[in-house]
Amino acid sequence: MNQDDKKRAAAEAALNYIVPGEVLGVGTGSTVNYFIDRLADLRDKVPAAVSSSEASTERLKAAGIPVVDLNQVDGISIYVDGADEVTRNGHMIKGGGGALTREKIVAAASEAFICIADDSKLVDVLGAFPLPIEVIPMARSLVARRVVAMGGQPTYRQGFVTDNGNHILDCAGLDLTDAASVEAEINQWPGVVTVGLFTTPGAALTLIANSADVERRTNK
Repeated sequence: MNQDDKKRAAAEAALNYIVPGEVLGVGTGSTVNYFIDRLADLRDKVPAAVSSSEASTERLKAAGIPVVDLNQVDGISIYVDGADEVTRNGHMIKGGGGALTREKIVAAASEAFICIADDSKLVDVLGAFPLPIEVIPMARSLVARRVVAMGGQPTYRQGFVTDNGNHILDCAGLDLTDAASVEAEINQWPGVVTVGLFTTPGAALTLIANSADVERRTNK
């Protein structure tokens, strides 16, 4: 299978975990797009979805899936989303598409996060992919200096504004061996909206497609 075939396989595997009649959380990205497109065949099972981005919202509506605001629902059964990097224990770097804050919010409101990805995203230790940090615009330089002090090299994602009206710093070179501690520290910095580390919690289930099949791994 090529990479697109693997993305499609991982997305289709997630369809088996939809809880009929319950609101679904849907993420953002190329792998999730395959998932959304297949939801068009399951409209009778999905009463509504909560989306993590404007792009996914439009795609869901095109598939005939009603999109509701998170504040309108009591809870979400599962949240399906991809990752820029994911470990076998379900820790992830997310935010390559710039939707990390809304993704983290919807994930937190869901009973289970299901990560769908092809095997090119599977890593032993996070950090080869630059870590996105969403920041309030006036705090961009302040946060960048703190990243440098941690040993990282921040790059301002020029010409990009998040759906929340904020900026993104893409940070290379950080030691993410203890990703949970780094997530906790950066999230406390003034001006940081959120960091693109998803460790607490990470994915409850990872569906990683390789050339042969889809590896399913349940995480604590």
